[in-house]
Amino acid sequence: MKSSRRPAATAELQCDACGQLPEPTKARLTLANVAVMLPIELLVHALVVGTHLPYLAKVLLLTVTATVLVIWVAEPSAAKVLRGWLHAPALRHRRRLSAAPSLWRARTQLTDRPGSLQRVTAALAKVDANILSIHVHPVPGGVLDEFVVATPGNVGERALLAALQQGGGTDPHVWPTTSLAMADGQTRALSLAARIADAPKELPLAVAELLRARILTPAEVHQDKYDAGTRLKIPTAWHGPITFSRDDEPFTPAESARAHRLAELAEILAHRDAPTPPSR
Repeated sequence: MKSSRRPAATAELQCDACGQLPEPTKARLTLANVAVMLPIELLVHALVVGTHLPYLAKVLLLTVTATVLVIWVAEPSAAKVLRGWLHAPALRHRRRLSAAPSLWRARTQLTDRPGSLQRVTAALAKVDANILSIHVHPVPGGVLDEFVVATPGNVGERALLAALQQGGGTDPHVWPTTSLAMADGQTRALSLAARIADAPKELPLAVAELLRARILTPAEVHQDKYDAGTRLKIPTAWHGPITFSRDDEPFTPAESARAHRLAELAEILAHRDAPTPPSR
């Protein structure tokens, strides 16, 4: 038969290694000890003073009795009965941390059909994930959706991965991120540069996110279509140039320069990380 007793609120503060609670503040510990010790001291004094013992015996009896009661009764009682009050500041701080929102960058592949995005956003809503931005990249067999989401502090990577899978996404990935993911212009370019520095092969998706553009497939690249500056081609170090398209919004010289600098960064890193051939 299972016990119906609920765990104490302070259980979440216990150390995982030793099981001890953090030390309460001295002010609260002093007040708790006084609150428990004062009634005991008054009762002991009232009983001893009313006796007809010699003065020295009364002092000795009071000292010994009060000391024993404080050590065996007062301090343990204060720690147990007033535990919630003693650790209230730490509990409030822990709950504020748990309720604080966390930012995540999530990615999953969806089928390019009506309702696919709605299903995955509904699944994210069930775990209280607030979608702050979304980027859609066409890929063979569907679309690759990238989200920046804010979640409560108690919602972690596993919960987000499960939500993406339940919403119909395949090959989901989740990374913690910062408010830089919501920035624009130069700040966004710097954030994406850090992303490429960590994984150079992220270049195509990073540039597409920077430019709010679509990656063209090889078949689309060779189509005869007047672009009027709505296409941008950048080199890569591993499979040739990549072409991006943004309908009805020509790329600016500054956007082109940022994209090419990101490509240069990826190429430098790709060459640096390439294995060095053995010397003869």
